Amino acid sequence: MLSRRDIVQSGLCIGCGGCSGAGEMVMDRDGLWKPDATAPDYATPDAVFTARCPFSPAAAANEDVIAADRFAAPVQRTDLLGRFESTWVGHVAEGGFRENGSSGGMVSWVAAELLRTGTVDAVAHVSPVPDPQHDGRFFTYRLSRNAAELAGGAKSRYYPAELSAVIAAIRATPGRYAIVGVPCFIKAVHLLRRTDPVIAERVTHLLGLFCGHQKSARLVDSFAWQLGAPIERVRAVDYRIKDAGRPANWYRAHLTLDDGSARAEDWWHLADGDWGAGFFQNPACDWCDDVVAETADVAFGDAWVEPYSSDGRGTNVVIARAPQVHAMIAAAVADGRLALTGVDAAFVEQTQAAGFRHRREGLAYRLTWGRRGIRPVKRVAPAAALPLRRKLVYRMRHAIARDSHRFARAALRLGRPALYTTWARQMLAVYRGLAWSHGRLGGWIDRVLPDARPR
Repeated sequence: MLSRRDIVQSGLCIGCGGCSGAGEMVMDRDGLWKPDATAPDYATPDAVFTARCPFSPAAAANEDVIAADRFAAPVQRTDLLGRFESTWVGHVAEGGFRENGSSGGMVSWVAAELLRTGTVDAVAHVSPVPDPQHDGRFFTYRLSRNAAELAGGAKSRYYPAELSAVIAAIRATPGRYAIVGVPCFIKAVHLLRRTDPVIAERVTHLLGLFCGHQKSARLVDSFAWQLGAPIERVRAVDYRIKDAGRPANWYRAHLTLDDGSARAEDWWHLADGDWGAGFFQNPACDWCDDVVAETADVAFGDAWVEPYSSDGRGTNVVIARAPQVHAMIAAAVADGRLALTGVDAAFVEQTQAAGFRHRREGLAYRLTWGRRGIRPVKRVAPAAALPLRRKLVYRMRHAIARDSHRFARAALRLGRPALYTTWARQMLAVYRGLAWSHGRLGGWIDRVLPDARPR
């Protein structure tokens, strides 16, 4: 049996809140949610917790087991996508879903359709808080009961949020609920459903988001430092400003200040603007093997292949796993409400190729490393048969994720943002040279380590 302390000290806590009651989660010094270490049972090994934690290597069911229970007779299955009924690419054709979302609007549309048809009574999703300076965070999970409330939570939120308060609300109020979340959060809800009959009865639908990794709250501090905006004046954060005239993968960070003014910058001009490098990644993300929410009833991602990645209006890829959700989507396509085209599994896998490499090839290598505390047990077998350059890429991503928090911590404590931003720019230059052959350093690395193509 494991305790919450065991998981936290092993770097395996993702901060989902599935193990805690409302008010029992706290944000740590690195801007990541953790169970309250002062709680009486924090260090007590517990069989129920061991079965509920999504990163528990012992009694918790893995994604294959959960999906086999949830989707007993799927039409299709692949090793990367899991079980599913259908796969699609496209966008919402009706309303303002596409315009108001960060990609094709499909997450909000499915959630709204479940509400419109009375299939669920409320949807739990991440939304901005009205006053972040008072609340101490910029985003939180909330329950929405109509399309207007849902619209306030549209777009991508690369900010830590936890589920304990909405789980408590679901326990307190009878009804049928859907929850939107990243793969590990969806898994956590499934594990909770296995041990909590109230949640099992009331949480009827799970909507998954494709995930590369989760960021800490320090990313917003970094935006503020680099955009010359005092963090205490920031009232709203937008990680991906949509512009139909620019490619969808040209992310632009946007901060709204207390006087109504705004500061914005393209991610590629930021010191930590390369997502894949791992700046401010939650440590637990290095031990996850689910990219596409394999246990969700339906899962959504961005179509990161041409011609879709150049379409600034945004495009989704969708994996329908539950037959009822597949039927709902197929009927809306036939009615012209959704502009979706059926695609094969290989197409969807291609759109997330980098994520699959990191979560399968990279994870297999990371599982061979020595580490303190609990050793993760994953569906990927440990393996180190990689070219040296690929190993260095994975080592560097891990180091950037760890050290970005250390340097940001020092910058905050000393009031010197340049401690972090100078270090981050140097690390980004080295990473791009190693991973992508950028610059003179990349040319030198190509000559010294020609054993792996940059990717």
